[in-house]
Amino acid sequence: MAKQPRVLVGQVAVITGGARGIGAATARALVREGMKVAIGDLDPALVAQTAAEIGAGTIGLPLDVTDRASFEAFVTEAEAQLGPVDVLVNNAGIMPLGPLVEESDDTTLRQVAVNIMGVEYGTKIALQRFLGRNSGHIVNVASTAGKGGFPGGATYCGTKHFVVGMSEAVRAELRGTNVEIACVMPVLVQTELASGLPSARGVKNVQPEDVAAEIVSALKEPRFDVFVPRSVGAINKVMSVLPRGGREGITRAMKADQVLSKPDATKRLAYENRAAHSAPAIEDGEHTSLTETTGR
Repeated sequence: MAKQPRVLVGQVAVITGGARGIGAATARALVREGMKVAIGDLDPALVAQTAAEIGAGTIGLPLDVTDRASFEAFVTEAEAQLGPVDVLVNNAGIMPLGPLVEESDDTTLRQVAVNIMGVEYGTKIALQRFLGRNSGHIVNVASTAGKGGFPGGATYCGTKHFVVGMSEAVRAELRGTNVEIACVMPVLVQTELASGLPSARGVKNVQPEDVAAEIVSALKEPRFDVFVPRSVGAINKVMSVLPRGGREGITRAMKADQVLSKPDATKRLAYENRAAHSAPAIEDGEHTSLTETTGR
């Protein structure tokens, strides 16, 4: 007999990078499932506004994912207001683009701080709570870029490979427990992070709501690999058994090698300026700073 989907009603979820994009869409989807939700973002006014718009008791709290103390305070306050956290969605991330040789060290370190350390901190903080209760679910938003290397986004791809690899290792460490982990790997998502970028041939960019729907699905029926769209999972399986020349040939045929390397510079200018000139602690790619909610 097939397992019944898990009921999410009454569970508590915390979401990073929750003011807009995938984070906000996921918050709305989880609220529709009857969950209690806290969203965190670097912009306290915007995250409070988004929480108010979502309603249903959603709370918006300040969060700098690059600062472990800030992350701890975010989760602690969410638990104080909503109860013990059942689900963590590590969603915040940034994606400055350009040839690696032209990328400043500050830009590299900023991506490591947000895309790697932000996910690492969140996963550790959640595990400390979940393992003690022998229950809980971590959702790490990576990207299909975590399964390949795409010119124009070398550091970004590297950070997403980290999220995939770390999540796989934690999955093995959690064997025998009731704590779950999922790794979400979307293609480009139509948020500001993807502004000015083309789709790969045969693979359309997706909407934040598409990613949110798959996150809900993975919480109800736990699975580790969460590709968005699901068809990308089949492509990944084929690519994984091909020799390097075959993989690279398919990538070129799909024009996936041009997605990050040939953006519309005019459409992308505002995002790239923020990525290039903001301080490393600033991470809001959709507003005046650099916390973009990605997957991507």
